[in-house]
Amino acid sequence: MYIVMISPEIAPVAKVGGLADVVYGLSRELEIRGNSVEIILPKYDCMWYDQIWGLQEVFSGLWVPYFERWIQCSVYFGFVHGRKCFFIDPHADKSFFNRGVFYGHYDDVERFAFFCRAALEFMFKTGKHPDVIHCHDWQTGLVPVLLYGIYQDLGMSHPRVCYTLHNLKHQGTTSDHTLLEVGLDAAEHHRIDRLQDDHNPSAINLMKGGIVYSSFVTTVSPMYAWDIRHSDQGYGLGHVLHTHQGKFGGILNGIDYDIWNPEIDPHIPYRYGISNIEDKYKNKAALRDRLLLRDALKPIICVIGRLDNQKGVHLIKQALFYSMHCGWQFVLLGSSPDHVITEEFLHLKRAFNDNPDCHLEISYDDALSHLIYAGADMIVIPSMFEPCGLTQMIAMKYGTIPIVRGTGGLSNTVFDINYSDKPEHERNGYVFYEATNEALEHAMHRAAGLYYEFPQRFREAMITCIDYDYSWNNPAQHYLSIYDFIREK
Repeated sequence: MYIVMISPEIAPVAKVGGLADVVYGLSRELEIRGNSVEIILPKYDCMWYDQIWGLQEVFSGLWVPYFERWIQCSVYFGFVHGRKCFFIDPHADKSFFNRGVFYGHYDDVERFAFFCRAALEFMFKTGKHPDVIHCHDWQTGLVPVLLYGIYQDLGMSHPRVCYTLHNLKHQGTTSDHTLLEVGLDAAEHHRIDRLQDDHNPSAINLMKGGIVYSSFVTTVSPMYAWDIRHSDQGYGLGHVLHTHQGKFGGILNGIDYDIWNPEIDPHIPYRYGISNIEDKYKNKAALRDRLLLRDALKPIICVIGRLDNQKGVHLIKQALFYSMHCGWQFVLLGSSPDHVITEEFLHLKRAFNDNPDCHLEISYDDALSHLIYAGADMIVIPSMFEPCGLTQMIAMKYGTIPIVRGTGGLSNTVFDINYSDKPEHERNGYVFYEATNEALEHAMHRAAGLYYEFPQRFREAMITCIDYDYSWNNPAQHYLSIYDFIREK
């Protein structure tokens, strides 16, 4: 099968969040299964160009219609760790993708609307006829709209579109002017059953357009699929998802075990697996040496990831305070896009700077994250909402017990050791539901109780975690089934 991914990100060259990992990991798995996959992305000036092999210009005269003029684009091709990628570089006065950052500008919607038109124009001009176009998040929501509204009449009638929603908090709401810029009829598409935003009748919603016009819509876990239809996590799109429920489903993301695997991880001093799980404790000692923590018979509880309100910042801080109160050790590695949150955690770092049981690293260090996963005993993930979550799946591969809030993909991957209805040998962590200090502390207390009082059972839980398969193997098969389904429609 010939598949074209259209995405704003791919790991590791253009990565803001989990979307980038999904595009890379899923593409890789689909190729392993014998499919041809190409990925179309913007050519940002801030990409990690040293991670792109053989980058060269392959199309210099791509003229893209834009409002009442044409914008010339160059298209580059290169391999991102084996993935075949095309990068679109517009020669526009506005320098759409030469901003030094991936997102965060007042005209983000305009920038990515143009990218959608340019991606389809490139496919049209070069005669690409994939079996499936797979689009990702609001930035590519106009692709199926443009395919239906313009390009199918030009001969691109064959492709079917699979559209994946990664995070409904960001939807791409804008005015009719954006439709006019990319050549779409505003009167035709600004309707309540098409792109009109459900809460602001004067606005259009690019993500809604992607949902309405695509052949199938997925999101990144079964529980998040339920959450966004039946709770405020849908941010206003619950009704349109209900209307189109016949073509909607949740598929749990996977993780790349070539990168996240303690048996082969080059970033940790002692490699281990189920057969030599005791070597995890050698990595615990190495982590303590690295971070100048005292050597003592106590658990290390960690937090790894982005520090923002979605991730439950107030509960992350409480996990720190409660760990110190109980005499445990606490390690945090994370950064925040919010200046206020960054200052709060820098203040905490200074306050605990001399504490031999605490280390806060307010940055992101990929190599250090591997060592923390390998050396910590437990990880806290108290998210307010979590479409999928990769952190808990990575931690489990390293035998680090997750303590999570039961939402989204966390509910689909972590099963409470005390209360789950799963068989005991399938229970792999601790789950709490209320976003309160008390609920978090109760879960942490239960986890520490198992660590101190039932060490053999704790070791068995570590093995259970490692034994779970959260690779891309199963998700890729689900996506291939969807591709086959929509090709037959």
